[in-house]
Amino acid sequence: WMQRSQVKKLVVVIASQATGDTLERWAFDVHVSEEAAAAGPDATAPRAQADAVREQKEIQAIIRQITASVTFLPLLDEPCSFDLLVYTDKWADVPKAWDESDPKHIVGAIQEVKLRSFSTKIHKVEGAVAYRFPAEGGC
Repeated sequence: WMQRSQVKKLVVVIASQATGDTLERWAFDVHVSEEAAAAGPDATAPRAQADAVREQKEIQAIIRQITASVTFLPLLDEPCSFDLLVYTDKWADVPKAWDESDPKHIVGAIQEVKLRSFSTKIHKVEGAVAYRFPAEGGC
């Protein structure tokens, strides 16, 4: 889907196993450059080594930021599950075993922190984490 520029957003939802309530929602908006969209599959042709190194450094910076977010996110001290939500365009070939889902928004007061964005020649990815605030019920 990414190579065909069909992904619009990826969301990782962390929910309470006991209640099903969404505790954290990590959203990554994927924007496709107009040039890449117009070029089609050829836009994913091999990149220059310098581009690949730059992209890897940007992704590493995002991972460091996600890891550092542990300092401000509320402690999840109950069993949790996660769901991966993939928002695609209407032409994406979705596996039959996959189901449609609601957006699994957080109910109640939330805090949201924007994450550093990164871009390639094809995609720009902007992220944010939303979490329940103040934490209720020990979560």
